[in-house]
Amino acid sequence: MEVLRVQTIAHQAKDSPIPSIFVRAETEQPGITTVPGVKLEVPIIDFSNPDRETLQSEITEAAKEWGMFQLVNHEIPSNVIRKLQSVGREFFELPQEEKEVIAKPVGSNSIEGYGTSLQKEVNGKKGWVDHLFHIIWPPSSVNYSVWPNKPASYREVNEEYGKYLRGVIDKLFKSLSIGLGLEEHELKEAAGGDNMIHLLKINYYPPCPSPDLVLGVPPHTDMSHVTILVPNEVQGLQASRDGQWYDVKYVPNALIIHIGDQMEILSNGKYKAVLHRTTVNKDETRMSWPVFIEPQGDFEVGPLPKLINKDNPARFKTKKYKDYAYCKLNKIPQ
Repeated sequence: MEVLRVQTIAHQAKDSPIPSIFVRAETEQPGITTVPGVKLEVPIIDFSNPDRETLQSEITEAAKEWGMFQLVNHEIPSNVIRKLQSVGREFFELPQEEKEVIAKPVGSNSIEGYGTSLQKEVNGKKGWVDHLFHIIWPPSSVNYSVWPNKPASYREVNEEYGKYLRGVIDKLFKSLSIGLGLEEHELKEAAGGDNMIHLLKINYYPPCPSPDLVLGVPPHTDMSHVTILVPNEVQGLQASRDGQWYDVKYVPNALIIHIGDQMEILSNGKYKAVLHRTTVNKDETRMSWPVFIEPQGDFEVGPLPKLINKDNPARFKTKKYKDYAYCKLNKIPQ
């Protein structure tokens, strides 16, 4: 059974109206619900700041008050990020039949591979996006059969990026741990340690003739502990602030950090998962490369015992990550 990809629909839609299944209700349409003319200036944090106390307080404050921030001077070389973007773009520019070689089988429960739809949407609407998912770490969880063979350098480039990314993750978890009043190693251990999954997703949002009516990805919080995202330069990320939707200001060479659901659970609500969504562009392709740092499926996540007492009881259930993910993707209350 052939699945119609958004990239194909976008190519056809140049000369015809977009299918109604992509048109959002007025309460969700970005043309109506975006605060116009304002770029949300989420915290920009210099990850190389030699003043460790300042860096620590900035990360803690951003995780508590915003649930997102942008890291600059993060020690991932700009040419490594450029190569990551280049091979991802090249994959999506391949002929359709070559992309379909690593497509998720229809009806498959696996998240890895090339695809279009992802989660159940309450009103049955679709996002204006195609995607590619695959795990890049740990080695025991990597399945190279769902990695592109073209371009030829794809694997090498992604593994190089993953190597630098692990350094960022270690430093980030140490800061987030200290921000909770813990020893610097405790949070990472409670999150799954070196067995945490690093799940790369490439989002491909083709040009859309009616960008004010559609969303690339609808409003959501990430299921992960944290998400580390590289965007291209085309505006598209929006965050909710005080019940309003704002464009997030693009910062060249920054890594965008999202606090996810599992981090909110571990911190017993001290850190906040950020509600965000994605818009699309009329003339340009937007792409993004989030890596979701998440537990193994059988790993149990709950509020850290050190953060719970009679004045601050547990606000979340402890459960296996795979059970949490199943409920979230199927819109079942946790």
